[in-house]
Amino acid sequence: MSQTATMSGSAPTTTPTAGTEPRGPRPKPFFTPKKIMLYATLVFFSLYFLFPLYVMVVTSFKTMPEIRFGNIFALPNQITLDAWFKAWTSACTGLTCEGLSPGFWNSVKITIPSTVVSIFIAAVNGYALVNWRFKGSEIFFSILIFGSFIPYQVFLYPLVMITRELGIFGSLQAVIIVHTIFGMPILTLLFRNYFASLPVELFKAARVDGAGFWRIFFEIMLPMSLPIFVVALILQVTGIWNDFLFGVVFAGTQNLPMTVQLNNIVNSAQGSPEYNVNMAATVLTGLVPLIIYFVSGKLFVRGVAAGAVKG
Repeated sequence: MSQTATMSGSAPTTTPTAGTEPRGPRPKPFFTPKKIMLYATLVFFSLYFLFPLYVMVVTSFKTMPEIRFGNIFALPNQITLDAWFKAWTSACTGLTCEGLSPGFWNSVKITIPSTVVSIFIAAVNGYALVNWRFKGSEIFFSILIFGSFIPYQVFLYPLVMITRELGIFGSLQAVIIVHTIFGMPILTLLFRNYFASLPVELFKAARVDGAGFWRIFFEIMLPMSLPIFVVALILQVTGIWNDFLFGVVFAGTQNLPMTVQLNNIVNSAQGSPEYNVNMAATVLTGLVPLIIYFVSGKLFVRGVAAGAVKG
C-alpha cells in the first residue's frame, strides 16, 4: 500500500467533515440601528433634564452685570461665590434677611422625625399585614391604600381644625404629624409587598423556635430589608424636603422650611431680581435630595424592584 509523503516542516491538511462547522447565530454588530436609537433617546432625555441644572449652576457663579449682558449658556468669565454666601446668610425671605440657613434647619427638624416615625410605623404595618394577619386586615389595607390616592388639598381644612384644637397649629410638631400620616399609606404598600417576597419558611421556623412578634421583626425581617428601607428613606426625605404646601400652611411664620424660604427669596419685591442669588438658593435647596439619590441609587433600584413589583 502506498503512502503520500509530506514535505518536512509542513502541517498535514485536513478536510472538514460534515457536522464540524461552527453553529449558532452569527454575532451581531454592537452598533445596530435599534441600539443607536435607544442610546440617542437616552442621551436626549438626559440632556433635557440636566440642562436646567447646568444653567442654574453656571448662573449662580456669575455676577449680575455678566448675566445681564452675557450669554446665559456661557461659562462664567470669573467664578464668584458671592451669590452662594448671600443666598445662605443674607438674602431677604420676606420681612427678614437671614438667607436660607434658618429654613434649612427647620427642614432638618421636620424631615428627620417625620421620616423615622413614618418608616418605622409603615414597616411594622407591612410586616403585620403579611405575617400576622388578623380579621379584617385586607379591608384595613384597602382603606389605607385608598386614602393615599385622595388629593392632599381635600384634607387641608380638617387638618387645620384638628391641629388648632390640639394647640399645635403653626408649629413644627404640626408639620411633622401631617407628613408622618400622609407618608404611611404608600410606605405600608411597599413594605407589605417586600415582606411578602421573603421566604415564609423563615417566619415559620422562627415561630417554631418560640420567637414572638417583635423578636422576629427586629432580628429576622429588618436585617433582610435594607433595600426597601433605602427606597422608603429616599421617598420620604425627597417628598418632605421638597414639600411646599404643608410647610406654608402648618409651620407658621417662624418655622418655615427651606422650600418656602426659597419661594420668598425668588418672589421678593425688593429691588431688581438677582438671578445669581436665586439660582444659588435653588441649588442649595435641592442639594440634600440630590446627594441622597447619588449615594444610594443602586439600593434604590433594588428596593423598588423587590418592593413595588412582588407581593
